[in-house]
Amino acid sequence: MPVLEGLWGPDVRMRDSGLGVESPCSPVWGPLRTPPVTCGGLSLALELPALIRQLRAAWRAPRGGPQGPEGNQAHTWVDTEKKELKRDLEDRCTHLEADGRLSTGHAGVLLAERRGSFPLIDLHILKTSAQQGEVESGTKRKVKRLLSFQRYCHNSRLLRGLVPHTPGSLHLLDDDYLGQAAHMLSKVGTWNFDIFLFDRLTNGNSLVTLMCHLFNVYGLIHHFQLDMVKLHRFLGMVQEDYHSQNPYHNAVHAADVTQAMYCYLKEPKLAEQLSPPDVFLGLMAAAAHDVDHPGVNQPFLIKTRHHLASLYQNTSVLESHHWRSTVGMLRESGLLSHLPPDMSLDMEQQLGSLILATDISRQNEFLLTFREHLDNQDLDLQLASHRHFMLQIALKCADICNPCRVWELSRQWSERVCEEFYRQGDLEKKFDLEISPLCNQQADSVPAIQIGFISYIVEPLFKEWLRFTEPSVLSQTLMGHLHKNKARWSLLRYAHSSETQTRPPAEKPGPEGGGGGEEDIP
Repeated sequence: MPVLEGLWGPDVRMRDSGLGVESPCSPVWGPLRTPPVTCGGLSLALELPALIRQLRAAWRAPRGGPQGPEGNQAHTWVDTEKKELKRDLEDRCTHLEADGRLSTGHAGVLLAERRGSFPLIDLHILKTSAQQGEVESGTKRKVKRLLSFQRYCHNSRLLRGLVPHTPGSLHLLDDDYLGQAAHMLSKVGTWNFDIFLFDRLTNGNSLVTLMCHLFNVYGLIHHFQLDMVKLHRFLGMVQEDYHSQNPYHNAVHAADVTQAMYCYLKEPKLAEQLSPPDVFLGLMAAAAHDVDHPGVNQPFLIKTRHHLASLYQNTSVLESHHWRSTVGMLRESGLLSHLPPDMSLDMEQQLGSLILATDISRQNEFLLTFREHLDNQDLDLQLASHRHFMLQIALKCADICNPCRVWELSRQWSERVCEEFYRQGDLEKKFDLEISPLCNQQADSVPAIQIGFISYIVEPLFKEWLRFTEPSVLSQTLMGHLHKNKARWSLLRYAHSSETQTRPPAEKPGPEGGGGGEEDIP
C-alpha cells in the first residue's frame, strides 16, 4: 500500500459547481460570465474589484474637461486599474492574514476563505505511479466561489439602486421567486417541506434565509440584542464553508436538518419548557453541525493520515472539527462579542456538546440513556441538564430523519448519501486502500444500505422519540413514513436481487470480479 504523504494539500478552496476556477495568479475574483452591461456609463461586465475601482475613480475624477467626461473616466479607470492591481497583488497576503477580508479599496467584500481547517482539507488526491511507487502532487489551484452579477447586485449596497428596474429586468423574476420562497416559509413547520425546491427559490441561500426567518419567529434577535450585520455575516460564513460539491454533506443538508429541528422544537412536550438560549443553541447546532465536511468519513481521514485525525486523536474527528470551525466563525464574526465573556464561552461549550452528539459512533450511548430515562420516567425538563440532553436527542433525530420524510424527498437523500459513499470507495480503490463498509458500489446497493440504516439506526431512536412525545401527531407521521419507505426499499432490493439472479451467464462477473456480493448482503 503506498504511503500517501502529502495527500492533503493546504491551498484548495471550495468549488462552486459550474461557476469556474481561479488560476493561481488571477485576481481575487474571477471574470464574470455575463454579457456586457452598462449602467450609468460604467461597464458592469468587468471583474467586481475592477468595477468597484471604476466607481471610485469616477467619483474622484474631475467632472468635464477638454477630453470630455467619458474620455477622462476611461483613461482614469485604465491607469487606476494598473496601479491598484499591482498594489493589490503585493498587499493581498497582508490583508488576508490581518482579518480575512479585502482592503477598504475593495469595499470590504468578504473572501470565501476557510476558517477551521489549518492546513485546509484538500480532496485533490495525488496521482500514484504504481510502477515507480512515487506520489506526484497535482497542480494546486485555489478555487473560490464566484458571484453572478445578478446576485452581486442584490447583495451589494454599493451597486443596489444603480441597476434600472425595467419591465424586462431579471429582478422581476427574482421578486417572483422570492415571493414563492416567502410563501414556503409560511409553511416551514410542516413535515413535507421541500428543502430542494426552497434552495432553488432562494438561489442557493436556503440555510441563511431559513435561519434568519427562524430567528425572527422566535424573537432571538431581540432577545440577545444581535447585530443583524454580524448575524448575516456569520450565517453566510457557515453556508460558504459547506462544500457544495458534496452530494450529501452540503448546505442543503444543513438547512434540511435545521428545518427538522424546528419541527421537533415545536413538539408540545418540549416547546413548553425550552428557554430562548435552548432554542438559539438548538438552531445554531443544526445549521453548523456538518460545516466544512470533506465528504469522507473518519476512517478515511485516519488511514490517509489527515492532520485532523492526529489533532483530535482519532476520536469524533469530524464532529470536533465542525464544532471548532463554528466557534472560529462565531468569534470572527463577533456575533456574541457583546455578551459577557463567561456567557459566550458557556454557549460555545454547549454548542460543542450538541454537535459532538451527532457522532454516529455514539448512537448506542445516547439511545440507552434516552431509553433509561423513559423507562424510569425521570426526565425533568425544568432542569437545564435534562433540556440539554433532549436537545441532543432532537438534533440526532433531525440529522438522520431522511428515511422519515415523504418518499420523494427520502429517496433523493438516500441516493445522495450513497453517491458520497461510492465516491469515497472509488478513491480508496484507486489508491489500494481497504474499501470502507457501505462504500463499494459493486457490493453495496442503495436499497440494501437504506434497509440496514433504517433497521439499526433510525427505527430504534425514533421508537423512543415516539414514546417521549406520548405520541404526537408529528411523531406518528414520522413513523408512518418510515415504515412505508422501508417497505419500498425492501421491494426495490428484491427486484434488484431478482434482476441479478436472472442475468444471462455471459453477463455475470467471474470469480475475479467479485460477483455474488449483492446476494450476501443481509
